[in-house]
Amino acid sequence: MTMAPEAPRIVIIGAGFGGLAAAAGLANSGLPVTVIDKTNYNLFVPLLYQVATAELAPSDIAEPIRKILHRHPNIDVLLAEVTAIDTTNRMVSLRGGKIIPYDRLIIGTGSQYNYFGHDRWATVAPGLKTIEDARRIRSRLLMTFELAEMTDDAERQAALMTTIIVGGGPTGVELAGSIAELARFTLARDFRHVRPELAKIILVEAAPRLLGGFHPRLSDYAERRLKKLGVTVLLGQKVEDLRANGAMIVGQFMPAGTLIWAAGVRASPAADWLGIPTDGSGRIPVNADLSVKGLDSVYALGDTALCLDANGVPLPALGQVAKQQGMYLGRALGRHLRDGRPMRPFRFRNRGNAGIIGRNAAFFDFDRWRLTGFLAWILWALVHVWGLVGFEKRTLVTMQWLWRYVSYQRGSRLITHQDAPPEALGADAAPVSQHRVKDTRA
Repeated sequence: MTMAPEAPRIVIIGAGFGGLAAAAGLANSGLPVTVIDKTNYNLFVPLLYQVATAELAPSDIAEPIRKILHRHPNIDVLLAEVTAIDTTNRMVSLRGGKIIPYDRLIIGTGSQYNYFGHDRWATVAPGLKTIEDARRIRSRLLMTFELAEMTDDAERQAALMTTIIVGGGPTGVELAGSIAELARFTLARDFRHVRPELAKIILVEAAPRLLGGFHPRLSDYAERRLKKLGVTVLLGQKVEDLRANGAMIVGQFMPAGTLIWAAGVRASPAADWLGIPTDGSGRIPVNADLSVKGLDSVYALGDTALCLDANGVPLPALGQVAKQQGMYLGRALGRHLRDGRPMRPFRFRNRGNAGIIGRNAAFFDFDRWRLTGFLAWILWALVHVWGLVGFEKRTLVTMQWLWRYVSYQRGSRLITHQDAPPEALGADAAPVSQHRVKDTRA
């Protein structure tokens, strides 16, 4: 479709689930679209924990944005970082000085981990939002076993092979189960002087149960399955401090070689660009058509937006929410700008929420009915494979999962990140940079 010279210019900031879906909804619309992201790839975040636990390589769950959108001549892609938005003159400023004008602006910049006022904890307990986060966790996790192999001190060995995960939501539960299986089924074959199957995984949750957003029956199931894998589950216990070599939990210090943060998220600082008030999680209030309240021609979606459902309850920060919002906004905005059709209110349709605990163990919540066990595990796998971009990625991940199921092996056990401080692992620990192996698939 040929673009008219006077066609309204649409700028999308962020190429995550929401931004990419919005771009797809505007594909071949005859409207000029510019997608801006500070990375050149779209990341399938729900499987990021599998990169962190050596189940998949980064390239398995990421796809170049240009490759995804190259068939649509009306869409431009810019690898750049946004520094400011001028809503009066309708301009987006990029790092380096470039200015991008817009007629309609869509913001889908996602979220980041919330350390609840303890930002210094981020250096010792990384969250899991980016490929770099996953590499850092993977390298630190694997390095602790290497260091344990080199010491004869049983107490230090035990500390090094202890992992503490803060936060009992889906990410924390999935990480705990995956790390337990990594140690017991994979690493147990590879070491001679330590027993990785005796590694201690501690999952700490301040609330009285795991998976607070799910039905209590699923919370109980997740707790039982994790305990069966040997995970220590601490409920109703608050982390008081995180240090390089462990965590202070309810007055008791627990030494650990690896600390991981999975205790909560807040929206990206996109609201600072707009100069508008947000809710307690930094989300931008939007109207029923996802337009930002109080601003003209600006829209927000996904984790960035405070969008209420029909009952006045904020929609959760889930990939399916962002995807549905993006597809709705792309199509509705395209019809509105081309044909003048009014934009109907966005309506979220819950297609179920799922998580995996370990081999043959998963949970699926469809609101009215719930599924656990092997069937939920199969359904989880199908949903997540289908969510990957492109036939190649779906086939590759499926084959790797099948091989891992049969062999109990994981192929991405590479220490590639230099951020594993010696003080976190023991006084005589060598920096990871001395043990680097090139990750040819990263």
